[in-house]
Amino acid sequence: MTVSRGGPVRGGDRFPTTRGSAILGLRSAEPAARARSLESLISGYWRPVYKYIRVKWGRSNEEAEDLTQGFFLRAMEKEFFESYDPSRARFRTYVRTCLDAYLANQRRDHLRLKRGGGEIPLSLDFRGAEGELTDAALRSPDSPETYFEAEWVRGLFNLSLQALRSECEARGKTLQFRIFERYDLQDCGEGRLTYEALGAELGVRATDVTNHLAFARREFRRILLDKLREMTASDEEFRREARVLLGEGGEKP
Repeated sequence: MTVSRGGPVRGGDRFPTTRGSAILGLRSAEPAARARSLESLISGYWRPVYKYIRVKWGRSNEEAEDLTQGFFLRAMEKEFFESYDPSRARFRTYVRTCLDAYLANQRRDHLRLKRGGGEIPLSLDFRGAEGELTDAALRSPDSPETYFEAEWVRGLFNLSLQALRSECEARGKTLQFRIFERYDLQDCGEGRLTYEALGAELGVRATDVTNHLAFARREFRRILLDKLREMTASDEEFRREARVLLGEGGEKP
């Protein structure tokens, strides 16, 4: 997903750190904290994992579903994520490396989930993920590793967008979300839609469009950074990734 016109995710060089790292949360002494952390990581990674299996390893959608669930079950059993060392690689690189090792050790046919009753703590929308795959990606991806990275970013943006939608609905700010969606997502930065035209379309003033859009962009940025914080293991990694995601100077300190 591309957020247009430099709006919703830019906003200075300050990166709030509201939530803790889900990676570090896996090492908590409290079972509830570990469970929340695991759910956060699976939410952020299962889609790129599934698509990577389809694209790089050429598995069918049914095989990729089984392998995706099998990978996360094995990660839970063997505590793959808890042993991550942030000084050696980014967490998403570590996940992809673990995934490749897991897949290399699997039989090429008929994988089924028979692991002592283990269950993934989330319902995974494989049908939706399959619908997002393109024929071009399946035929000849430029680089499976680059594809995994791009899908992870796309998934992070989509999770943040879903969270923004839910928060706006809960707070009675559906108009603000609608303006954000219409101007920054549906118009895709092509510049055809003006504040005046959007205001006329939705029955509000152009100044209201300006204010509502600023609110939604600010909240989207906050949510995106909260979720990024969950997916990184250190403050240094968080800030580096945030600058890359927000287009604010790459990895400059």
